[in-house]
Order: sequence, then C-alpha cells, then structure tokens
Amino acid sequence: MPTAPQTTDELYEALQANQRRPYGRTRTVTAEELVDAAERFEETLPLVRALLELQEAYTYGSEPRKSPVVFARLLTLFDEQPDAFDENLRHLVFWRFKWVAAALRALPEIPLTSLRQWLTEMRERYEKAGLGLQPYYGQAYRLAAHVGEDQALAFELWAGRTRTRLSDCEACEIGERALYHLAAGDDERALGTWEPVLAGKESCQEEPARSIAHALLPLLRAGHTDRARESHLAGYRGCRRNPSMPGEVGRHLEFCALTGNEARGLELLAENRNLFDEVDSPLELLDFLTGVEVLLRRVEQLGHGELPAAGFPGRAWTVGGLRAEVHGRADDLAARFDARNGTTAHTERRSTRLDRAPLLEALELTLRTRHLDEVAPAAPVVAPAARTAPDLPEPLPELIARARALDERGHPDARACWTELRTRVTARGYTHPDEPAMGPLARLRADLLVDEASRLGERDDFTGAAALYEEAAGLYDDAGTPAHAALARAHALLATAEIPPRTSAPAGSGTAPQGPADGADDTPAEVAALTAAHAAMVRLHAESSGLAPYQEARLLRLRATALGLRLQASGSDGHVAAVLDEIGLLHDFATRHDVPGQIAGALILRASTFAISGDLPAAVAETDALLDRLNAHGPAWHLPRALGLRARLRLGAQDAEGAHADLGEALRLAADWPADAVDTARLHGDLAEACLRLGRPDEALRHLTRSAELNLRRGDRFDAYCAYSNAATLSLDLGRVEDCIALLDSLLAEPDIAAGEPNDRLVAQLRLTRARALRAGEDLKAATAEFLALAAESAGWDDDPGSHAVIAAETAVLLAEADEFGQAREAADQALAAHACDPRHEALSNCLCELARLQARQQGADGLAGALAFLADAGRVADGARTAGYEAHGRSLDSALAYEYGRVHAYADAYEEALAALEKALALLGEPGPDSDRAGEWAECVRFAAAMEGIYLERPAAALARLDAAVSRLTALGHTDETEPLTSLADRLRDEE
Repeated sequence: MPTAPQTTDELYEALQANQRRPYGRTRTVTAEELVDAAERFEETLPLVRALLELQEAYTYGSEPRKSPVVFARLLTLFDEQPDAFDENLRHLVFWRFKWVAAALRALPEIPLTSLRQWLTEMRERYEKAGLGLQPYYGQAYRLAAHVGEDQALAFELWAGRTRTRLSDCEACEIGERALYHLAAGDDERALGTWEPVLAGKESCQEEPARSIAHALLPLLRAGHTDRARESHLAGYRGCRRNPSMPGEVGRHLEFCALTGNEARGLELLAENRNLFDEVDSPLELLDFLTGVEVLLRRVEQLGHGELPAAGFPGRAWTVGGLRAEVHGRADDLAARFDARNGTTAHTERRSTRLDRAPLLEALELTLRTRHLDEVAPAAPVVAPAARTAPDLPEPLPELIARARALDERGHPDARACWTELRTRVTARGYTHPDEPAMGPLARLRADLLVDEASRLGERDDFTGAAALYEEAAGLYDDAGTPAHAALARAHALLATAEIPPRTSAPAGSGTAPQGPADGADDTPAEVAALTAAHAAMVRLHAESSGLAPYQEARLLRLRATALGLRLQASGSDGHVAAVLDEIGLLHDFATRHDVPGQIAGALILRASTFAISGDLPAAVAETDALLDRLNAHGPAWHLPRALGLRARLRLGAQDAEGAHADLGEALRLAADWPADAVDTARLHGDLAEACLRLGRPDEALRHLTRSAELNLRRGDRFDAYCAYSNAATLSLDLGRVEDCIALLDSLLAEPDIAAGEPNDRLVAQLRLTRARALRAGEDLKAATAEFLALAAESAGWDDDPGSHAVIAAETAVLLAEADEFGQAREAADQALAAHACDPRHEALSNCLCELARLQARQQGADGLAGALAFLADAGRVADGARTAGYEAHGRSLDSALAYEYGRVHAYADAYEEALAALEKALALLGEPGPDSDRAGEWAECVRFAAAMEGIYLERPAAALARLDAAVSRLTALGHTDETEPLTSLADRLRDEE
C-alpha cells in the first residue's frame, strides 16, 4: 500500500479496492495494513470493517490459523460495543462463526475437545440471539463427517431442519448433501442431488466449481463421459491457482490420471505450482497432495518416473522424486488428523483414492491432445559423443549404400536411413570403415549435414540451412566429390536468398499471422536476391563438370525454383516466361535421362507457375496431366502432394467439394509415407479450409488440431501455433468456450510462447482470443484484466495502430459492462485515435454503438448524454467510412447507427426521439424486395417503431396501421417468417384496446 489512508473515507475506498483483488498474498498483506491503519482512527466501525476484510482474506487465502484470531477481536468488539454493529454487521458476525468452525477443523493441532467447545459456544450464542439452529447443526454434521463417526445421525439432524438466513447458501448445502450420498457409495443419488448446481441453477462464489470437482468421477462411473469432460473444462477454470480451492485442483489432477490424460495432468500441476507454497491449511493441503499423488503414481506406473514435475519450491523435481516427497507429507498429515480425531477416516479415504484403477483408457479432454512421450525429460539428453551405438539390423556399408540410392531417387525413406546413420556416426567409439565403396568419413558427414539442412529449410530456418549446406560443400571438397559440393552450394545459394527480413504480423484481425508480412519495401530486395541466386546457380552449373544425371536435374530444379519464388514475390507477369523456360529445360533433361522424380517435380512447378500467374484452367490441366502420369509411372510418393495442389486450385475455383475429395484421397495415400515427406500437416490444414467452406466446422476443427500436432512433432512451432490459434478461434465461433480457453491456456504455458519467442504478435493474438473466450464464458473480471493488459501493450504498436484500435474498443465495452464508464470513455478515445491512423470502420462503429447502448440501458436518462457522445463518435466513423468508400460486411453503418439512436433514446424514456430515429433507420434501409436479405432487419425496425408508438406513446391505432402494412408487404414478398413478431405485437395491441 503506497500510503496509509488518512481519513475513514480513504480507508473505506481502500477496503473496496482490496475486495476487488483476487484472494492471495497481495490481498492479505493489504488487509493487514488496513487493519493497522484503522486502529489509528480510534473509531470502532472502521476497525470492524477492516477486521472483517482481513478475516475474509485469511479464510479464502488458505490461512486458517489466523482467521480465528481475527474473529476473536471482532467478537470482543461485538460484546463490548454492540451498538456499533448495525443489522448487517451483526449478521456477518454470526455468519462467521461457521468460518471459525471450518478453520479449526483444518488444523490437526487443535484438540477435538476445542472444536466441540466452539460449536457449543456457537449454539449458545445463536440461542441467546434468538436465531435458528440449522447452521449450528450444519457445522456439527461437518465435524462428524470430518471425524468419520455418527455421520448419519448428524446428517439427519441438519438436513431435516428448516433453513434460516444464516444457513449456507443453497448451492453449498446441495453440495454437502451430495457428498454425504457419495461417501455412502450412492453415485446416482449424489448426482441427482447435485443436479441444480451442476446445471447452473444454483451457484455462489465457489459453486459450481467445488461440486464439479467432486462429481467428475461419479459422472464417469455413471457413463456420462461427455458431461464429465465438459465439467472438467469448466470446473477447472473455476479453481485453478486458487489458494482456497487446492483440494478441488487435486480432484482435477486425479481425473486426468484416471482417464488417460496424464500429460495434461502434469501440465495442470505445473500451472498450479503456487499451491505447494501458498496453501497453509493442512486439511486442504492433504486433499491437494492426495490428488497430486494419484497423478504422479500413475505416471510412474507407466514408466515415466524421470519426467519433470512441478513441486515444492527450492529444487527441481522428477515425477518419482516428487511422488515420494508428497507421499511422506500426505501420510503424515492424514496420521495427524486421525490422531486428533481418534479414528482412521483420513488414512482410509486417502488409501481409497490412491488405490483407484483408471476408469477410462483414454478420454479426449482438450483440443490439444498430449502424451507422456511428448513431455520433455527432466535431465538434459546425454551428449551424442557419450552415447553407445545400439545393436543394428543392417551392416554399415549396406545402410550407407541404401541411403544414398534412396536419396538419389528422392525417396522419402532416405530420411530414416540418414537418421539411423547419424546415430551410428555420433555413437561412442565409432570408427569409419576403410572401404572404397563407402567413401571417406568427410563425405558421410557432408551427407548428414545436407539432410539436416533440408529439414531446417522445410521449417523456414533458411539461415541455419544455408550455413549447413556451405559446411557440407566444404566437406564434399575434402572428400574429393566436387559434383556433390556444387549441388550443396546451389542449395546454399537458394536458402540464402530465401532468408526473410524481420517483420511482425498484426494481431487484431482475429486471424493468426501465417508468416512474415510482405512489406512493400521488402519485395524488391527479395526479388533481387532471388535473381542474383539464379544467376549464380547458372554460373555454378556451367562451371561444374562430372554431374550425374540426377544431380544435374536437381540443380536445374533449384534454378527453376529460384525463378518461381521470384515470381511469387513480385507477382509480375514479366517473370512468368523465364520460369516456364527453366521448367522446360528441367523437364526435357529429366525425360531424356529418365529421372522420374524430377519429371514429376517439373510438372508440379509448371502447374504452380500457372496458378501463381492467375491462369487457373491451365494450372488444373497441368495438375490433371501430372496425376495421370504419377498414377501410371510414379513416383507414388508425389501423389499426395499433387492431389494437395489440385485441391488448392479447386478451392480457388470455389469447388470445395472437389477439393475435399482430393484432400481426403491425399491423406489416405500419405499414410504410406513419413508425414514430413509429404507435408501431411499442410494437407490437414487445407482440408480444414475445405470443410469450413462446406459448412462442416467440427470436422474442420479436427483437421486444424491435427495439422498443429504434426507441425509440432517436426519442430515447426510457429506454424503449429498458428494452426492452434485458428482452431481456438473456430472453437469460440462454435460456442465451445471452455475448449477454446483450455487450448489457449495450454499454449500460453509453453516456455517459448511465454517468452514471446515465436512472434510477439502471434502471442498477442492467442491472448486476445482467450480474452474474447473469457468474455463469452462470462468471466468478465478475468476478461477485462486481459483486455486492459493487451490494450496497454498494443498502444506501442506504431506499425499496427489498427489492431490497437480494435483491442482498445473491445476493452471499452468490457469496462462499460462493469459500469466503469469513465474508464470506458478513455479506452474508446484511445481506439478512436488509433483508428484515425489505421481505420477499422465496422469494428469501431459496432463497439461505439454497444457502448452507447450499455450506458443508456444501465443509467437510463442519467446516462443519455454519455450514450449520445458515443453515438456521435460512431457517426463520425460512419462519415469516414462513406468518404473512403468502405462497404460494411453486415448492416450499413448509417442504418445501424440510426437504429441505435432509437434504442438509446428508448432506454432513456425519450420515446418521441426514439421513434424519430427509427423512422430515419427505416428510410435508410428502404422497403425490402422479394430477394432482399434485409427483410429481417427491416421487420425488426418496424416492430420496434410500432412498440414505441403503440405501447410507450399510447398511439395504438397508428402502430397497428404500421404493423398491418408491414405484414402485408412481407407476405406479398414471401417473407412469412419475418411477419411473426409483427403479428404477435399487433395481437397484443388489439387485446389492450
């Protein structure tokens, strides 16, 4: 706290501000400081309010040892100065007897007699104050359930009594009754009892998150797997990182362990590592640690005890090491509680959880499926020089010969051979055989470098690829193979020309950036680099002798590729002929020397060139001819790529059905080859686009996530994150809010994402989508915090003010929804300033209209001036759009604005002004025609105007005339569905006459 409050008003403001903070150390420390400040005023009421805030911070910050001490001070003040406590404060004092009872139960060092003495005092206090005893019996039952004795009687004495004002909320009591039935082994009755909470009909601060955590396993046992999955996603978000709900986090970890989601469990454990340090409640810690141990035990049983695991602070943990530590601590806690209680209840309950067998072999919990094999090991991998060569199925000379023969043909299986050879060459004690057929070690090392460089190039790491190609060329020279050296240098020339300038992609559009932005200043440099690379390759070709046919064909293909990339970069028709000429040279040479792979490569390049130049019919014809040849003569591994090319051409021609068929066949054929050799990830990404165009979003979502998974496995993290980002956006569009949030939480926890390494705007896009999902999931507090952070960061995006405009505008809307209209106005002004530099007409207009609507609806006539100011801003945005010739994708900005003027005035009870605005909106819309897609909008505007006239201005005759004319018009045009709201309003008006 920067400065202590100097007046009681400042103290109360500080208390209110602290109450808006999440529970945890910051809120607790501030509450302690505010109690110190309150004591200096020498007034009872400020001190009482500060003590109440401090006890709440201790209770929900998982510090049960301190809560009773604070309450003792409150109770003393209550006894000494009862007149200082109004009815509300008196209610709070009696309510918090229950908090103290819960705190004492959570501390094994408190004797059982002391717990019962406290309940006796609670009963006596309630009786003296004339209060009903149902809350007392509720605490007596909780003590019986905790100890494990006389539960049935205690339950009946509590559950059969009438609720009072001091009873726990309905949601909490439902949860407690359900847990009683669950402990008795009656899953069905427990789930039936829980239903109002699980269905969202009853809720409170910690419900339904608390009940969901306990209901997960009963839902699975009852066969409700889909509901269990959905409950896990929604419920986990309600308790994650929350120091007052560690036990519930432990239940979610247990759920992961018992459904084949051990890797997700480790991910969630890492996300909640703060709980190891922040939870000071022994009872809650016992519950949490037991759930942690269930997970770690399962991971260890599966043979992954050496994986890293997040645990107690101060050291790095493996799964096995942490499990042993957790086991000892949790056993000790259970024993301490049982010793205090004189029973074995806690040890037995813990054993029951630990001994549970998995309920499902595999349940897909999130859009990002992870397995334990994909989790990084705890210890660094031993350096290659220290590895020992494994038993090998094939003698080294034969393996080298096979790798080189496959590589000459461009066969995908060559990569597996190179991988195996890399393992052998780097093994401890490797000695290269002195056999002429194998060549020297320098040549083999060069071969391996070329393979590694090729992989880097596929991941767009052109800088790394160029360096490895150059190194390989030097080794080939040392090995006396100049032809190989020439080809490696040609590869290095092309890779160097492909190194892109450093750029960033925008984050505000709602679509993940797909690669480096093509800036106007970058294209000439890129074209020049590719032109120079091609010229250098031509010279290199002329100077090289002794090239084998496959090497010469490959060099010709590199030359053609350089010119093809130049065409793609420039988009100039003047570059087309040069590309086709080079492709012709390649095709003629490959045909003359019978190099099938390069014949196919030439045909693919030719089809791609026609596509880039905009000649889609020629591109399709070339691709059809290519597929005919591949089906007749091979190579078969080119078929998936060729089908993928034709599918993209069909997408360009709006033939989504044909593209879907081609891509499905491509994936079927790709299953015969390594995924990276045929770029299966891209095929899945293209199929997702085809599915979206065909109106199959769920299928598209599956292909997007599959594309992302494949990209991750081959190390293309940027492309993988882009695919996952698009999957998150699509899942949000589909209303799968929890799926979206869970996916993004998983991605944002990745170390490179957290560090902003892949691309700062991509990370911003992921966070923006998550903020939108939080808003859709009605977690407005979290959504607002994220939007405010993004708005502050995006304010510095001088290269992309339009994205800042969108983010600031959405932030303003969220602030308005929280009644923070002053801050909303500031954020809107930021958005307008950014919009002036890089317009976002429709997005900004929509947000300004929504701001106006919110202020008028929430403040009525008092908010009219502010609402009209927002609409005036929207009017200026619409004027700018009109001047720029911008056409809105949805409603026209002018008609939408007029309609909002009507709505805003209606909220402010200015009905004449509302009607006038709606008349203007109708005039701007114009009457619908037979094929008009605006009929629904026009009908709604008529209905709203008639409501103003007939109901609020009490002119039913005019309203009915308006409605009858509109119904006749719409019926004559065939828009019968749009007439129903109008006839319903007309019937109401006639009934009221």
